[in-house]
Amino acid sequence: MKKLLASSLALVSLGLLLAGCSSSTASSSKSSLNVGILQVVQHGSLDEARQGFKAGLKAELKAHGKSTKVTYHYLNAQGDQSNLNTMSQQLVQQKNDLLVGIATPAAQALAKKTTTTPTLVTAVTDLKAAGLVKSDSKPQTNVSGTSDLTPVGLQLKLLASMTKGNKPLGIMYNSSEENSVLQVNLAKAYAKKHNLKLKIVSATSTNDVASVLAGLTGKVSGLYLPTDNLMASAMKTIGAKAKAAKLPVVTGSIEMAEDGGTATYGINYYDLGKQTGKMAYDVLENNKKPQNMAVQTSKKLHLYVNKANVKAIGLQASQIKEP
Repeated sequence: MKKLLASSLALVSLGLLLAGCSSSTASSSKSSLNVGILQVVQHGSLDEARQGFKAGLKAELKAHGKSTKVTYHYLNAQGDQSNLNTMSQQLVQQKNDLLVGIATPAAQALAKKTTTTPTLVTAVTDLKAAGLVKSDSKPQTNVSGTSDLTPVGLQLKLLASMTKGNKPLGIMYNSSEENSVLQVNLAKAYAKKHNLKLKIVSATSTNDVASVLAGLTGKVSGLYLPTDNLMASAMKTIGAKAKAAKLPVVTGSIEMAEDGGTATYGINYYDLGKQTGKMAYDVLENNKKPQNMAVQTSKKLHLYVNKANVKAIGLQASQIKEP
């Protein structure tokens, strides 16, 4: 009987010891976290989204008194599809606690590599059309995040208010980018409803941009650029050519307008990234699942005027009003 009692006590003690170890392990798992970030290409808007994400997560951790250390594993594919494939596989194999895809191609690359690791995306225009979620209200996949869908109609309205004459409004985009195709279709619908004439052209590489834009010069009264990664990467070139032609340029994002556009009424990618960072806190610290987290859109819209570029094309900043 004594032997049996001693054995029982030993088992209980061992159980308590193991439970203590398990509790300690669970607690320590929250003391440090690993986040893998895949970005499709380097340009102002996407860089801002990434920095905003990190700031948003840091702010949430601080607000809740968490001392969690977050280690970021950041990879940039520089617009190369083979890089996206390799890098997404690398981030998945690292067993990160969370994956973040910045822009549609990066988000899709990550989604193809894992259906289990929690994944948040940002700077993606339409998550459902990109095959990332079943619906915006309830994703039902391991993916959720923030959409950068801009008010295309209002941006065209802003451009129309800055132009003179009867020439059509020009639109330049990359037809191989799904997000850009969606925005161009929205532009067509708005133009049809408001009797606006459009001249739409596509460029598929940075080498094409200058020549395609040259083909528009003298044929359009203004230029609209959606939130297109190729256009964003070529804004310095576009801005210089547009100024020389005295052509107003309305861009999909504020960062694009800063880099060479005339004005925009749109989202701030840093703020959008911060929203995504707040969602990340819920995933990492509150154990929420992306499949149950509704896709969010930007909560703020801003009128931004590039005063130097406005002056260069012969307009006055005070004349440009919120649409």
